[in-house]
Amino acid sequence: MKINYFIFLRRLIMLFLIATFLFCGTISSQAQSQKSQQWGELHTRNMISNEIGLPKTFNPKTGKNVKWSVSIGSHGYATPVISGGKVLIGANNADERDPRHKGDRGVLLCLNESDGSLSWQLVVPRIQGERWDDWPMIGICSPPTVEGNRVYVLTNRSEVLCLDLNGQADGNDGPYQGENWHMTPKGERTYEVTLKDADIIWSYDMRLELGMCPHDSPHASILLDGNNLYLNTCNGVDHRHLETACLNAPSLIALDKNTGRLIAKDNENFGPRIFHSSWSSPSLGEVNGQKLLFFAGPDGIVYAFEALSQSVSREQVQLFKKVWQFDCDPAAPKENIHDYLRNHDESPVNFMGMPVFYKNRIYVTVGGDIWWGKREAWLKCIDASKSGDITEYGEIWSHPLERHSVATPAISNGLVYVTDCGKNLHCIDAENGNSYWTHQLKQDSWSSALVADEKVYVGSRGSDFWILDEGKEKNVLDSIKLDSPIHSTPVAANGVLYISTTNRLYAIEQTK
Repeated sequence: MKINYFIFLRRLIMLFLIATFLFCGTISSQAQSQKSQQWGELHTRNMISNEIGLPKTFNPKTGKNVKWSVSIGSHGYATPVISGGKVLIGANNADERDPRHKGDRGVLLCLNESDGSLSWQLVVPRIQGERWDDWPMIGICSPPTVEGNRVYVLTNRSEVLCLDLNGQADGNDGPYQGENWHMTPKGERTYEVTLKDADIIWSYDMRLELGMCPHDSPHASILLDGNNLYLNTCNGVDHRHLETACLNAPSLIALDKNTGRLIAKDNENFGPRIFHSSWSSPSLGEVNGQKLLFFAGPDGIVYAFEALSQSVSREQVQLFKKVWQFDCDPAAPKENIHDYLRNHDESPVNFMGMPVFYKNRIYVTVGGDIWWGKREAWLKCIDASKSGDITEYGEIWSHPLERHSVATPAISNGLVYVTDCGKNLHCIDAENGNSYWTHQLKQDSWSSALVADEKVYVGSRGSDFWILDEGKEKNVLDSIKLDSPIHSTPVAANGVLYISTTNRLYAIEQTK
C-alpha cells in the first residue's frame, strides 16, 4: 500500500492538536473528598485556580524551584489531574515501565504526588487494524475526572472506565474483574494482575454500545454532577474527511457514575453536520434557578440543554431537552459541508476548546478548522439566559482571533485570557470584548492559559513557557525554555504548579 507522507504528517500533527484539548485543566485546592478534580474549574470549566504561593520563576537546568520531574514517554499531550495524593496523566508506553508491556500502548499513569514515583498504571493495547482507528504512539489524551477514590477516564479505545484511585493496593474491587485480559493484546496469553496495575470498577465501550466512530485519538473530559457523568463521544468523520462514518451516533451522552449505564443522549442528529469531530467537552451552570448543560457541538453551534435531575430513571435512556442554541457563524456553509475541505476562505466552523460559564454568559472560541477550514476565528460571548434559537440576539460581543483557537478561556477579575494559533496570548475585557493587550509566543499555542495567584501561566509548541502578571497592563515575569513542545495547560494544586511537555511532567514549587 502506498503512503502519502504529506497527509500522514499533517494527520500526525493534527493528532497532537487533538490531544491538547488538553488545553489542559486547572485544579482547585478545595477539599478533595468534596470536590471532583477535573479539567477546568468545577462545572464552569473556567481555567483558573485559587492556589497561592506559586512561583514567579523556575529553572530546570539548575533545579531552582523544581520539586521533581519525570518522563512521560513520548507523544504525550495530556493534562495532569491531582487528587488524593496522586497525579494522574495520560501517556504512552515509550518508557516500558513494566517489562510485560512491550511496544506501543495507551497509558494512564498514576504517580505519587510527593516525588513523581509510579503508584500504578492503566495499560491499554492498541486497536488492531488501520492506524486511524487508534493512532500509533499517541498517549491517552483524555484528562481523568476524580471524585473521592473513583477515577473516570476515556481511553484510546473509546472506553469510559471507572477506576479505583488506590489501584490494586486495596484489592481488586468489582464488579469488573477482567483487568488481566483488558491489558493483554489480542492473541497473547493473558497477563497476571499485579499491584502496579489499574483496578477497573466498570467499563462502557462507546464504539460497541453507541455504534460511534471516533476520529483519530478520542478526547473527552468527563463532567461530573451528582450521580451523572456527561461527556462528548468524539464521533467524527472518516479518515478521508469526506463523510461522517457513523451518522446516527450521538455526540453528547450521560452515564450513571455508579454503574456506567447510559442514561441520556442527544437527539440533534449531528452526524451529517460534523465537519471534523465532537471534541469539545461540556460545561454546566445555573441560570435563573435552572441548571443547564452547555455543549459546543461539532456543527459550530453552542447548545444549552436541561441538566439531568439526580432522580432521573437509571433504566430508561432519556433524550436531552434543548433550552437554546446559538449558531456561531450563521453565514457558514450548512449543506454539502465536506465539499469545503481544505478551503481556507470559506468553510464551516468548529470547536476544540470548552464553553466557559461565567456570570450568566458563555465564553467560547470558535473558527474554521485548523487544518481543513477557513482562517477566521473568534472569541464569542453569549447570553446564557435566553431560550429558543438565539442566533440573532444572543451574542453579546465577538472578538477576532488569529487563524484559530483550540483554547478554553480563563476568566479572572473581569478579564479573559485566551491563546490562538497565531502565536498570541490575548487579554480581553470580559464585559465588552475590548482588547487590553496581546503577547507574542514563540509558536502556536494549542493549550489554554492558567490564571492563578495573580499570575498567568502559558506555554506554546515552541517549548517556551511564560509567566506574566495578571491584569490590564502586560508585565512579563519570566520565560523558560523547556525540553520539548508544550501542548497542555499548566495545573495548580496544593501549592505546586504542574507543567506537562511532550516528554516530561514538571512539578514546580516555590523554594522557601
